[in-house]
Amino acid sequence: MHNDIIDEILPKVAKPARYTGGELNAQYKNHSDCAITFALAFPDTYEIGMSNLAIQILYNLINSRDDAVCERVFAPWRDMEEEMRKRQIPLFSIETRTPVAEFDFLGFSLPYEMSYTTVLNMLNLSNIPIRSEDRVEGKYPLIIAGGHCTFNPEPTAPFIDIFLIGEAEEALDEIFEIWSKSKDIPRIRMLELLGEIEGVYIPMIHYANPLEKPCEKRIHRRYIRDANTLPFPLHPIVPFIEVVHDRIALEVMRGCTRGCRFCQAGMVTRPVREKTMDILLAQAEELVQATGHEDISLLSLSTTDHSQAEDIVHELMNLFGERRISVSLPSQRADVDCVRLLESIQTVRKTGLTFAPEAGTQRMRDVINKNVTEENLFAAVNAALDAGWRRIKLYFMIGLPYEEDEDVVGIGDLANRIARLARSKRSSGFSVSVGVSAFVPKPHTPFQWYGQNSLEELSRKMSLLRSAIRDKAIQLRWHNLQQIQVEAALSLGGREISGAIEVAWRAGGNLESWDDHFDYGRWLHAFENAGLPLSEYASRRREYLEPLPWDHIDTGVSKQWLRMEAEKARKGEPTVDCHTQECVFCRACERFYTEKTKKEAKTELTE
Repeated sequence: MHNDIIDEILPKVAKPARYTGGELNAQYKNHSDCAITFALAFPDTYEIGMSNLAIQILYNLINSRDDAVCERVFAPWRDMEEEMRKRQIPLFSIETRTPVAEFDFLGFSLPYEMSYTTVLNMLNLSNIPIRSEDRVEGKYPLIIAGGHCTFNPEPTAPFIDIFLIGEAEEALDEIFEIWSKSKDIPRIRMLELLGEIEGVYIPMIHYANPLEKPCEKRIHRRYIRDANTLPFPLHPIVPFIEVVHDRIALEVMRGCTRGCRFCQAGMVTRPVREKTMDILLAQAEELVQATGHEDISLLSLSTTDHSQAEDIVHELMNLFGERRISVSLPSQRADVDCVRLLESIQTVRKTGLTFAPEAGTQRMRDVINKNVTEENLFAAVNAALDAGWRRIKLYFMIGLPYEEDEDVVGIGDLANRIARLARSKRSSGFSVSVGVSAFVPKPHTPFQWYGQNSLEELSRKMSLLRSAIRDKAIQLRWHNLQQIQVEAALSLGGREISGAIEVAWRAGGNLESWDDHFDYGRWLHAFENAGLPLSEYASRRREYLEPLPWDHIDTGVSKQWLRMEAEKARKGEPTVDCHTQECVFCRACERFYTEKTKKEAKTELTE
């Protein structure tokens, strides 16, 4: 396949190693020896995709089967795409440069909504029709999608054959078993068979006409109950070029029950499932030997919530400290114990500290159920300064439900006081980085019924915040508000906005999570062309009894419980973390059925 032409192109493009393959631990198989061929796609560049742990997990999982081959494909940068289209080279896999259209499956990970146009672009570049209805006839790969965006699959439903909702490890094996036994049957019949698997959603079969009637089938998300049984890549691919996360990623647990009301990941990954310390230490040792990386990053939504977090960290330091291999915690609680734990592990390589208070006042933190007090935060910062840290990053959101101007000003006041505290301790060279994003309502959260602030209101609040930050040691950074409005519309829309996604792609939309690729005017035109007001989709408040586009997707968390949490937000009432305290009856795990209180039994939560 066009090998000579590709070799001729590579010296002309930026970062040719994005497309060459050959990395340490990459796997190569003869396609003719495998009954199943799978192209694993990430709708962004190589550097982003190779930093995604799910890609490494799925690559290892599929290639561990003797009858399957899995190869990677990423979105080419604009220079490479231009050359490919000019020379009529279809999108190809990294390992063997096999055209993507020749695989049995093309599987996309969908981590964020701004990747939707990139998915269409990759399909088109592969010479695969972008709509599933146009793939019924002809030999095309089955298009699968997974990832957090699939918890509202409707915006991309016309383009995807199969959505795998939840954790893929077990469901993929079931998909492959059916495929291996029945691969020669008509495509529609294959989709019908695959649609019988728990966690698999087939729009063409399950919900063909969403504007006419609700989906008659509830799709229950898949999850693995025992984290110790999760397949994990112990020989992950080590890229030749620098990627976003150039380190060992050691997953310590799945799920989070802290209950932040804006956080989709914390809701859809319940319950918490921990890996045991012996498993983690053994995996760390093998990963160090297999990669040569000098940093072990302990990954989860809230790593320090692991019941053995401190013991795990200290054991890892004992094992690897003398080898100058550091341990890092990307998710850090704003409390003294967490800072002391970080102090003990950053003796090898001291970096900055990152805290996410999310809101500037205690009232707002109670609204969003962010269980961090000012006392916690300042005690943590004070301990960090005493331990020698000079850089602290703080993350906040504006535009949250029930937010008032004093809450926005509170962000600036909080940062100013932290800077003054550092100065009082004569911490030379100290800096505070304040990152601000606008709130985006997400499906399956207590805030799914709330609209986003208008662009004008968000801009006003950003101006208010800029005025509130007075200390020169503070660096303020914020995300593109127009991009965030589009994200909100894509997050909350139903299948009716799929046409706008297609129009935006046909107008040049691609790699739109990159600021220099994003065009707000293009999206305004796309929504207008589809007869849909972009701002309304982002900002409209939904009623509790109103059908939602994702109601047929069951994450395990009761919709009634989400509504109760939304009401508690209105009242500013926090909810406890059921991982360490009593069950909150969200229905996500077996605890709900074994720990019912007399009061709950009288007021049974039903849809």
